[in-house]
Formats: sequence, C-alpha cells, structure tokens
Amino acid sequence: MRTPLIIRILSALNGKQWLAMGIFLTLALVAVPILHLAVPEDSAFHVSTYMITLIGKIMCYALVAVAMDLIWGYGGILSLGHGLFFALGGYAFGMYLMRQIGRDGSYQSDLPDFMVFLDWKELPWFWIGSDQFAWSMFLVVAVPALVAFVFGYFAFRSRIKGVYFSIITQALTYAAMLLFFRNETGFGGNNGFTDFKRILGHGITTSEMRLVLFGLTALALAATLLFGAWLVKSKFGRVLTAIRDAESRVMFIGYNPLWYKLTIWTISAVLCGIAGALYVPQVGIINPSEMSPGNSIEIAIWVAVGGRGTLIGPIIGAFVVNLAKSWFTVSFPEYWLFFLGLLFIVVTLLLPQGLVGLWKKLMEKKGAAA
Repeated sequence: MRTPLIIRILSALNGKQWLAMGIFLTLALVAVPILHLAVPEDSAFHVSTYMITLIGKIMCYALVAVAMDLIWGYGGILSLGHGLFFALGGYAFGMYLMRQIGRDGSYQSDLPDFMVFLDWKELPWFWIGSDQFAWSMFLVVAVPALVAFVFGYFAFRSRIKGVYFSIITQALTYAAMLLFFRNETGFGGNNGFTDFKRILGHGITTSEMRLVLFGLTALALAATLLFGAWLVKSKFGRVLTAIRDAESRVMFIGYNPLWYKLTIWTISAVLCGIAGALYVPQVGIINPSEMSPGNSIEIAIWVAVGGRGTLIGPIIGAFVVNLAKSWFTVSFPEYWLFFLGLLFIVVTLLLPQGLVGLWKKLMEKKGAAA
C-alpha cells in the first residue's frame, strides 16, 4: 500500500528540523504578535511595526532563496533571472491592490492613478478581473509558471546549460525590466504600483493586517521548506540530483532530463511568484527595479553564503545578507556593495559549502576532539 502523500511530506524532516520549525512558527505566530500588541511601545521587548515589516520582507527573500536552491543546489541550474518571477508575482497581486484603491486615490477615479495621469480611458484587457482576489491569486501562480515553462522548455530542449543558461536568464530579466519601464505597457512605468489601501476590505497599514501578512509569510516559508525537503528526498529529487552530477549517464539509463529540469524550474518560479505576492503588500510598492539583474545576482549570493544544496542554508544566507544590508545601507551606505562583493569572494574561496558547511565542519571537529 502506498504511503499517503501528506505522511511522506511530514516524514521528510528529522527531529531536530521539526524542533527548529516548531520554534520558528511559535515565534512568528505567537511571540511576535504578543510582543507587538501587548507590550508597551516604550518597552525594550516591544516589537515595532518596522521590525515586523523588515523580518516579513526578509522571509519573502528567504522563500525565494529556497526556490533558487531547489534548481541550483539540487538541479545544478544557476539562474540569474529569478528576480523576474518574483516581480511577476508581485505585479499580479499589485494589480489587485491598485484596484482596491478605487475612488480613494488622488484622482478619485475607478482607474488606477497612473492610468488617469497618462490619460487612459479604460482598463487594458489584461487588467480585466484584477479586482477579484481569487483571480489575482491565480495569476500570482499562473503567470510565473507560464513564463518559466515556455522559456525553460525551449532552453532545456536545446540543452543550453551552465554559464550560457545563466546569461540567457539574465538577458530575459533585463528585457522584461525594460518592457515594464515603458508607460505604454500598462504597469505604471518606472513608478510601478504603490499607495495601496486595502486587502479584502481591511486596511493594509493596520497593525492587525501587518501581523496577518507576517504570519502568512512565515507559514509559506515553513511549508516551502517542508515541501522542498520531501521533494529532494523523493525519487524525483534523487533523479534530479543525478542529472546535476552526471546528466549524460542519466540519459543513457533511460531518463529524459528535459522534464525533470523543466518541472523543478517551473516549481521554483511559482514559489518566487508567491514570495513576490507576499512581499508587495508588506513593503507597499512594486516597480521594475525588482527585475534588475543585480537583484537576481543577490539571490544567488544568499544561497551561496548560506550553503547551496541544504535548503536551510539559503534561509540563513538570506537573513544574514539582508540584515547586514539593512545595517550597512543606514550606517555606511557607500560601502555596502564593497562588502557584498567581499562576502561573495570570501565564501567562494574559503567557504564553498557556505555557513551551513562551516557549521558542519566545526561540529565534526568538536565530535572528533571529544
């Protein structure tokens, strides 16, 4: 008898991993709301709205990092264009948020403000249904999936891989960024979407909504980690890893790498789209700069710093790099890019397995000494 899928997914993590996830969810869903709502603002234990937004944003980045790890760490596919899928998910949900502004906007029109400013008379056809939450959620998943599937099918069928694949993904992202910068595209040009008001009729800037978005992001990250752990331990994951290590041998024994690579590529894009949809209402803006090649390169750096092929490592890398970025850009803004470049060089030369690999080596030495 086949083991039910949910049981196989739940058994993907070991005891320590379940403990870590339990602590994380307890902090995110219980401790943070209590420290934010019940503790006075002048207390050292109060968690501010700014901190909730910052950690929520970084958790979105961590979700993207896990998505990148699935294709790079386990599939051997280095993408330098994952910022595109992240932004597409953000834009899909941002369209819904813009429609919720309604006549509360600057121009008191049913059209988004930027359309009124540009003298648009009616919504473009691709905005139809964007005022419906369910339709926007469908687009958050479907648009990144469709773009990834079409691009991936032709790329993998042509057996493009390695540095050539990375360059093509970066070119795709850059082309999309230039397209979205144009006002005629219908996505707000260089300003993008902002000034959001409501989600499902509830104020987007209220403390309660901030906590709800924070909790949903934490749940999405935990679910992605659990799904990823199950996936890489399944037969699909084992074949995918074999393709990463010796694609020609896998072909010789009867497997077609195209569909394995295309499947994980599309799944990774969908996860990025979900992360983008969670990111936009928390930061309050989405514009074409999210598609910049630099952002996609940063995603790869998060995975490298944490440790690719570990799932938990990219989450650690996303938090370490982005917390450092938040501090550096305030205290020493002119040195941030130098620090990021130095960090990548150090990790590449001295820590090829990232922070998780360093931790494992330290634990092995400790065990050997004992």
